[in-house]
Amino acid sequence: MTTSPREERAGVGRLEFSVEGMTCASCATRVQKTLNEQPDVTGAQVNFATGNAWVSHESGQAAVDEWQAAVDRLGYHLEPLTEDQPGSEGNETEQATRRWVWRIALAWPLALAIFALTMLLGEHAWARWTAFAAAVPVQFLAGWPFLNGAAERARALSANMDTLIALGTLTAFAYSTVELFTGGHLYFDTAAMIIAFLVLGRYFEARSTSRASAAINTLLEMGAKNARLVVDGAEQEVPVEQVRVDDAVRVRPGEKIPVDGEVVDGRAAVDESMLTGESVPVDKTAGSRVAGATINTDGLLTVRATAVGSGTALAQIVRLVKEAQGGQAPVQRLADRVSAVFVPIVIGIAVLTFAAWSLLGGDPSAGTVAAVAVLIIACPCALGLATPTAIMVGTGRAAHLGILVKGAEVLEGSKKITTVVFDKTGTLTRGQMRLTGIAVDATSESEVLQRAAAVESASEHPVAAAITAAARDRGLELPEVTGFGNVAGHGVRAEVNGTAVHVGRRELFDRERLHLPDQLARHASDGEAQGRTSVYAGWDGQVRGVLSVADTLKDEAVEVVRRLHGMGLEAAMITGDNRQTAETVASEAGIDRVLAEVLPADKATEVRRLQAEGRAVAMVGDGVNDAPALVQADLGIAIGTGTDVAIESSDITLMSGQLDGVVHAIQLSRRTLRTIYQNLGWAFGYNTAAIPLAALGLLNPIIAAAAMAFSSVSVVTNSLRLRRFAHEN
Repeated sequence: MTTSPREERAGVGRLEFSVEGMTCASCATRVQKTLNEQPDVTGAQVNFATGNAWVSHESGQAAVDEWQAAVDRLGYHLEPLTEDQPGSEGNETEQATRRWVWRIALAWPLALAIFALTMLLGEHAWARWTAFAAAVPVQFLAGWPFLNGAAERARALSANMDTLIALGTLTAFAYSTVELFTGGHLYFDTAAMIIAFLVLGRYFEARSTSRASAAINTLLEMGAKNARLVVDGAEQEVPVEQVRVDDAVRVRPGEKIPVDGEVVDGRAAVDESMLTGESVPVDKTAGSRVAGATINTDGLLTVRATAVGSGTALAQIVRLVKEAQGGQAPVQRLADRVSAVFVPIVIGIAVLTFAAWSLLGGDPSAGTVAAVAVLIIACPCALGLATPTAIMVGTGRAAHLGILVKGAEVLEGSKKITTVVFDKTGTLTRGQMRLTGIAVDATSESEVLQRAAAVESASEHPVAAAITAAARDRGLELPEVTGFGNVAGHGVRAEVNGTAVHVGRRELFDRERLHLPDQLARHASDGEAQGRTSVYAGWDGQVRGVLSVADTLKDEAVEVVRRLHGMGLEAAMITGDNRQTAETVASEAGIDRVLAEVLPADKATEVRRLQAEGRAVAMVGDGVNDAPALVQADLGIAIGTGTDVAIESSDITLMSGQLDGVVHAIQLSRRTLRTIYQNLGWAFGYNTAAIPLAALGLLNPIIAAAAMAFSSVSVVTNSLRLRRFAHEN
């Protein structure tokens, strides 16, 4: 039983642990099963690749000692991790890599020497005894991790990959030791070369896994180490851990912002690419929110801390990425079930192989070699690494692109999507009004816009803001106005250079008896038919111009819809606007289906209706009223610039707020899932094809060891290709 990222968390706690002693997927499966059997555990996930476990439990019922005792009885060790232990993943993988380096240095020279002595000088007694002497340190020093792991499993009455390696190499070593005294054929070279290849494979595996988990380490390293604390007007440099909420910190140009906070003084452009994936700096002034680990590029800022430590945006991103990397995609469960029974089956096949060669073929020596080959070639390393490494790399790459994937099951959800539903306002559109056109009569566009903007500059209405912004964008100087007055519900009036100027709805001009030329009336009607708001401006008894204002599409909206069509997906839009306005916006964007005049409370119902039609729905939104629809959808995608509740309700969060992140997220999720299938196909196919060859004596154990090591490294290397992901056109 596992806990969904979108499951209600009320009354449920969640703890993270490191698990020591796991060497294959069957180990992780066994630990996970044991943890799930504990009475106070509501869900557990164990990730072989990261060596971590996540345990959900009933609040107040975390019997950690009992969990540790249960796992210890299996021959593994469970160690709690705290928020004060960031970055342990990188240290542990580096240590694991170093542990294999000296074993490679020991095993390979001796194994090659044994191989030469056995193959070239095997008839000489001194060469046979020298090979035996050299094989001892290889078998019991270089190969100690495998032997120790097998012994731990044996004490717990279980078996894993180490069991297969230990049985295989010890069988070859013991058989050769007996033959050393009887004058028979020796297989010390087989045992030694197997261990040499395996330790080399483990080294590359540890190194590759370290690269796969690099996303977490990179994120952790992004945070500032020190902060300039402002106390009584004076700066004091302190470790960032000493900063508390409401403390004031000063950030100079080029420095990282140490905490999440609010700018209280200063102005600067801040590089937020680590948070959003967008490279263009964002201007920050007093009142602006800033996030820790972002970079002040050119100004001096004083920031009041609003979140520190585990409460910062960076810490939350790290937590989400770690949870996603630790999750299990449904496709992994098949691999786990196979791994759990794989080792006993392989041991049985090896015993049958030896018996068949000895009893039916009359050749115990050949039977020994074949049985050893079966034990070695069948080690399910690749099977255990196939899924978690792809998830680690894929979700890590997504985080660097400003895409947070909240669970491994999201990856499979992306494959099934047939329809992408966009909320309109703030998602497909900018969520703010813009001037889209001006029609004039007996005057110039500049004069109409200049006078209208001058009058509207005193108003806070969104339409007024759009007109004022358009005038300033065109470099128009706004003249002083006097006698400003607001006509409730209709518009505004003021004196501009001694002339009374009216700006507003048509009703205002009808009441004031200002003449409306026919061509301006037609222009206004046409614009309103297309969902635009018409603002009239006039003076001296006549309407001089009509300004069209609308909430316009985001720049990337049309291209995003085009690319979704290229992926074979249908695009739909949901909005509370009237159908005419909605159809106009949908036509501009290339949307296939319009769900108009939908009340906020009914958005989830509309998503449910699409699902009832057999569609798998991805919902894209950013507002509070989108949250139920995000949860209802098969895949919920929240625009990160939206509300916290929308982000919490989603499967994928686009931190940048850029709409093209929808395409990137679906592409990367599908690419990651495809990589998992490739890895599993290789791992299953490799074992299925190789075991019969080994049993028939057609596969030398040394070649089997090299192939097994290559198999593990190959699936990790295939997963690492995801680090080079760039969006597909």
